[in-house]
Amino acid sequence: MIKRSSARIAAVAAFVLVLSACAVQEEEGPVAIARADWSSGYMQAAIYAQLIEELGHEVTDPAAAELRPYSFYPALAAGQYDLWANGWFPLHGIFLEGENVTGQAVDLPIEVVGWQVAGGGGSGIMVDKATADRLGISSMDGVAANAGAFDKNGNGKADFIGCNVGWGCQVEFNEQIANESWGAGVEQISGTYDQLIRGVIDEVAAGESALFYAWTPNWTSTALVPGQNAVWVQSDINDIRAVANTDFLDRNPDIRQLLELVAIPLADIAAQNARMAAGEYSEADIEGDAEAWIAANRDMVDGWLASARAAG
Repeated sequence: MIKRSSARIAAVAAFVLVLSACAVQEEEGPVAIARADWSSGYMQAAIYAQLIEELGHEVTDPAAAELRPYSFYPALAAGQYDLWANGWFPLHGIFLEGENVTGQAVDLPIEVVGWQVAGGGGSGIMVDKATADRLGISSMDGVAANAGAFDKNGNGKADFIGCNVGWGCQVEFNEQIANESWGAGVEQISGTYDQLIRGVIDEVAAGESALFYAWTPNWTSTALVPGQNAVWVQSDINDIRAVANTDFLDRNPDIRQLLELVAIPLADIAAQNARMAAGEYSEADIEGDAEAWIAANRDMVDGWLASARAAG
């Protein structure tokens, strides 16, 4: 069982409480939608924004508020944003927990809503298949026992290309490294994931050993293919879900109902991610993908919108 960092949770919760206490009730403005700072969720954010606009609401551009989970969830609880489409659960569960400065548990005004992709978010740690086959590695204990194969900086630990600072997985992996049997033999390397993983792709293509974080749906699965040139040594399944401010949902029952209903097939997300990774891609292209998806699913979408309008 991974231990939660009470100090970290307390700091986040205290930040939320301070912001909430200082907040001034203002006139209802545009629906403030943020998006996560991983490109595999861009289209989904645009789809939600366009659907909410179809309900008759003014909506901010998700691309104008690209955040890491560590920043988004406190801001959501404080009412600075109304929602995003990029929640991963149980991975993001750590951002829903809180305690005040005296150590008492607090309920944050955040709700996880709907099932955008139920059981569709796979994530974990991979090793290049050639090294895994050569050394018989099938778990993180096996990685730690063969740390030298992945030690790029000569400190005796396996270099694990991990998650950006502020992502839930970065926190989780640091806690695992601190608490699991294999942790002493592994160190997480955090930076800009897309840049680091492109280096991993080059290393694997060159026959070098690599230990790295991966998730699906994401464009990397087209270059680092499970069973072909990479294997999982640790993996978890997550639900991809919308997350919204509770007060906002209470004021907007039509949007609450819409969020409950929206579901996007994993295959559609994966196909869009592959197109996006294949070349230059603009915000206009992402908006176009969202528009095309809605048009291709118009009958289903119209049913969601009718139900949402009835709820409002």
